[in-house]
Amino acid sequence: MATLDDKLLGEKVHNYCSSSEDEAGDDECDSSEASGSGKSAPTKPSGLRVSKSKPAAEPPVQHQTHWTGTAGNTGPKGVIQDWQRFKQLEAERREQDAAEKLRLLKKLSITTRTKEEDRQAEAMGELDAEFRELMDEDFLLEYQRKRMAEMLAMMDRKGRYGELIDLKTGDDFLQAVDKENKNTTVVVHIYREKYGPCVKMNEALRKLAKEYWNVKFCKFVCTDAGLSNLFKASGVPALLIYKDGQMIGNFVKLVDDLSDEFDYSDVESFLVENGIINDKSCKPAIVEQQ
Repeated sequence: MATLDDKLLGEKVHNYCSSSEDEAGDDECDSSEASGSGKSAPTKPSGLRVSKSKPAAEPPVQHQTHWTGTAGNTGPKGVIQDWQRFKQLEAERREQDAAEKLRLLKKLSITTRTKEEDRQAEAMGELDAEFRELMDEDFLLEYQRKRMAEMLAMMDRKGRYGELIDLKTGDDFLQAVDKENKNTTVVVHIYREKYGPCVKMNEALRKLAKEYWNVKFCKFVCTDAGLSNLFKASGVPALLIYKDGQMIGNFVKLVDDLSDEFDYSDVESFLVENGIINDKSCKPAIVEQQ
């Protein structure tokens, strides 16, 4: 029958062993097993005892670094990838730090220039101002107009012949053609004296010589040139065009192209159409602007 102490301390079950260090638990367990009875031997109450247990081991402290990522893979490959990612981020951070330091150094550094460099910078500033002025659209157009007009006037004044040159001999003919400037156009009229179309052609060429000073206009009697009688009768008036000693045009019996009643304007138009002289009426539009 359970005693009052047993009720207060709790009834011990069969084969109960105390974990208290003061009680001889091993001896009691051995005696209870040897007795074979269903009840444990009564013990003297020695006051309320609390069994002691070892405290649970604290987890090891993990030293954290600046790595804030998480490792999602736990296998060998995952560990390697995490480590590579960590090194990549670490390298990028070092590059950012170096760039920031360089920026601060440039910002805080003191730059100086010599007097010579100051003069060069000032000269460059003046050149830039002049260049901006030159790039002004109105200024450019005015400059182009004046320059074009000067070039056209130079072409008109080049040579400055201004008259119809009369060739007397074959040597005069060779001198007029071969000894002339390579850029000069030479127009030689082969004519027959007192022949109506040839007289009109000489009059027209005399007027053209005064208008086109850069073209050398000449006349040469066919008898002095040693031409055949057939050419004297049916080949004149004829125009021979030379440039740089080479013949670039040969127009025979021009009455077939100009008709018998041609005048100065007809001859001028014929030479312009064949590229012998430049059309003065066709000036660049920029020259016409005022």
